[in-house]
Parts: sequence; C-alpha cells; structure tokens
Amino acid sequence: MKFSVTQENYTMSAKIEVIGKDLFIEVTGGDTPHIGTVTTLTKNTEIQTIRYPSHDGRFHKDDVLAVRIGKIIQADLPGSCTITAGVHVNHISKKQITVSGQIAQNLGEQIKAWLKQTNFDVPEPVYYSDEENPE
Repeated sequence: MKFSVTQENYTMSAKIEVIGKDLFIEVTGGDTPHIGTVTTLTKNTEIQTIRYPSHDGRFHKDDVLAVRIGKIIQADLPGSCTITAGVHVNHISKKQITVSGQIAQNLGEQIKAWLKQTNFDVPEPVYYSDEENPE
C-alpha cells in the first residue's frame, strides 16, 4: 500500500509493507530520498527513534515526520511498527518546511483510515509451554 501527498512543489510518500500483524512504513520524498531516521512503536509502547548522521556531521531530523505519523496511527496498530524516514528537498523554502508537517499529518490520517479498514487476521504464533522442549 502506498500513500502520497504533494504540496509546495514536492511529494512525500508513505509505502507500507505488512509483515504478519506488523507494519514497515517507508516515508520518503523530495529530491533525494534516504533513510535518515528509524522510529519504532507499538500500541502500548513509547515511540523510540534512532537518528543517523547526515553528510555534514549533524543528525537527520526526519523523525519529526515519522513521530507525527506514529502518534496518529499508534492507537490503531495491530502489532509492531517500524518507520524509516528520509525526505530531502534541495534548497528547501520556509513554506516547504512548514507544509512538511501538514503533509505528514495527512499521510498519518490516510494510514489510520486504511488501518481501520484492513483485516490483520493472521494465525497467532504457537510457543512451547514451560514444560515442553524442542525434540
């Protein structure tokens, strides 16, 4: 599944891969898509992020987008969720920076609506009991 929003002459996309009940969401856009941050969450755990170093030694700030999306979808997550984010717009304008939050909000709302309509009915894993061992 893929969602895209275009505003102020650039597009941001969220590509979703379903793995059992878990979600992998790839947020990219602009002139140079990349993986700047990795954000993880579940319905019942805090959002955590790793920020990778940028070309100039500073750290990427794409987690601002991922966290915004994560907060919108968190209550509806069927399992774990990993969001990679990397959006780069060459010579980004102040207006483009401002709308990036609106774009992420829009993507989050689209994903939330999709989550509510999607069936995640997959078999539950089977584990050994405390009294059992592999043969």
